[in-house]
Amino acid sequence: MKPQAPHCQSCQFKDSSLFKQCHIHELEELNESKCFNSYKKGQVIFHEGNRPLGIFCVYSGKVKVSRMGSDGKEQIIRLAKKGDTLGYRSLIDNTKYTASAIALDETEVCFIPAAEFNKLVDENVKVSTDLMKMLARALGDTQDKLIHLAMKPVRERLAEALLLLKSTYQEEGKTPFSISISREDLSSIVGTAKETVIRFLSEFKEDGIITTHGSEITILNPEKLVKISSMYD
Repeated sequence: MKPQAPHCQSCQFKDSSLFKQCHIHELEELNESKCFNSYKKGQVIFHEGNRPLGIFCVYSGKVKVSRMGSDGKEQIIRLAKKGDTLGYRSLIDNTKYTASAIALDETEVCFIPAAEFNKLVDENVKVSTDLMKMLARALGDTQDKLIHLAMKPVRERLAEALLLLKSTYQEEGKTPFSISISREDLSSIVGTAKETVIRFLSEFKEDGIITTHGSEITILNPEKLVKISSMYD
């Protein structure tokens, strides 16, 4: 049975999303034009190299945005959670996607067609301004990530990656933080070999910083991860 699509006007993420400045009639138009799709773990939401046809709003689940390097290895450049917007940069630039979006677990996504989104941006100055701010934040985040990859050793980058997962996906009031993530995906975030990630995870486990059960990682001592990740700042 297909899940019922949320209404844009009553969406739980409206007030924290790109569409918080929309008028009621604009939300109604978005709601009429959007599609609501479900993705299983590993399914592709959009492909690197394809032309954008609209934007995607994550309603539930977890998403990785990744690209293939010249060596054929995947590099995860962003993690998205419920309430986040995807695919807007390529749509604004009218260029092909430079990365792919893939579901990390069961995920539900609203798709807004390009014509409806572009019409909204052209007619609503506040939405257009918020979009520019979102683009600027995304550029800053990318620059920070590139600097850290260039400057920090792998152990520090792994600690930072675990803290990133925690800050992105931890639900309020739920401690300690646990997440199921493949070692391949974790190594793609860190930018190193899977074997290296496994070795440092074992060290973190021995030091009582984390515990693991299969693919699940539980962070027991986030303060120590902060200290490790900041050693080269």
